[in-house]
Amino acid sequence: MAIPSPNANTSSDSPVILPRSAHSISRSQIDENTLKVLYRLHRNGYQAFLVGGSVRDLLLNRAPKDFDIGTDATPQQVKKLFRNCFLVGRRFRLAHVRFGRDEVIEVATFRRHPRPDEFPEDPDEHSFFVQNQFGTPREDAFRRDFTINALFYNIADFSIVDHVGGLQDLENRQLRVIGDPQLRFAEDPVRMLRALEFSARLDFSLDAQTLEGIREKAPLIAGAAPARVREKLMQFFRLGVGTDVLQRAQTLGLLQPMLAGYQPGATTFKLLERLNQHFKKSGGVDEGMLLAALFIDRFWQKCPLNASLPISEVLQSAGHLLTPYSTHFHLSHGLRHQARELLVGCYRFARGLGHRGQKRFLHNPETPRSLQLFRLWTQASGGDPELVEIWEKNLHTRHEPADKPASQPTRRTHRRPRRRRQSKPAQV
Repeated sequence: MAIPSPNANTSSDSPVILPRSAHSISRSQIDENTLKVLYRLHRNGYQAFLVGGSVRDLLLNRAPKDFDIGTDATPQQVKKLFRNCFLVGRRFRLAHVRFGRDEVIEVATFRRHPRPDEFPEDPDEHSFFVQNQFGTPREDAFRRDFTINALFYNIADFSIVDHVGGLQDLENRQLRVIGDPQLRFAEDPVRMLRALEFSARLDFSLDAQTLEGIREKAPLIAGAAPARVREKLMQFFRLGVGTDVLQRAQTLGLLQPMLAGYQPGATTFKLLERLNQHFKKSGGVDEGMLLAALFIDRFWQKCPLNASLPISEVLQSAGHLLTPYSTHFHLSHGLRHQARELLVGCYRFARGLGHRGQKRFLHNPETPRSLQLFRLWTQASGGDPELVEIWEKNLHTRHEPADKPASQPTRRTHRRPRRRRQSKPAQV
């Protein structure tokens, strides 16, 4: 991919435009229904661009997970063009064009940052006002978070439009914040997590200003909505980059405020790496197992095997250990119970066979999940693999029926013969 101006950046007033002959994106790579929306907007006199991560992924020869559209048509104007359009969002109005039961094409009107003299006097109205100022494509590009996410594909002439230097950053495989990173992270601390996510997913480096911004503003993540942070954590593991992101967060001072004062243990990241591989094979993320894996090193400190603790005390210790995290992230009682049982199961496996309650434990439906976690922890910590194999054999044979002795006679039941009912003699 040839970049017309290697010095193209946010200081230039004119965008860098790559004509169709200078880039690799083909309309055959774009979803058919997305093209329908783009073409209809264009035919009706509106600007229509493929925007955001889909343009970035297509230029990197990656398959986009979805396609978003930017336009100068207002949400109401978009709705008039498409009978299958529904407007969503109370503060940030978006047009969703539906195709069939499952596919939704999101269409957003270009927006801009308001000027200082435009802010309302009532602070409560700031958020709504800031998000709903319609603008130009260039103004919309500068509202986005990272330069590589602010590239536009113009359906009018099939060109790539770059207002912020994103093409050069793609060429350099670098992630850079649009504007001052410290200001942008203060606006939305979750952007720091997005920076680490994109860096890990795309194998891009973070520029020096972005790294410094994260170090300076890391404490602000503690004030982010717990639900957003929890969802981000799950997303990292769904994407297969959970370990990389958490390790980088630890290095930059972001992990502790991100996870309510959490401190990793000696084997935490090795275990999370193996757990991420397990999730990839199973096709889904087990949040209960992830929670137990995060705390298993601290669990061993509270419940050392040489102490020979009763299971009731182990249960109590595991519950107390998980409570602060569970309370902060508003986890359900059921999820906390799952994580606690997984930790206690690992304790039972680690202390070996022959203890009270073993038979009942082997028949518990949650025991196989505990063994999965124990196996991964054993691999991460350099434990005894033979102990895992012994438990696997015992777990495998728990439901095998005992052989029936050949000499045992079959029991027969004798029932008294049923008396036949005698008919009464006929009366003459």
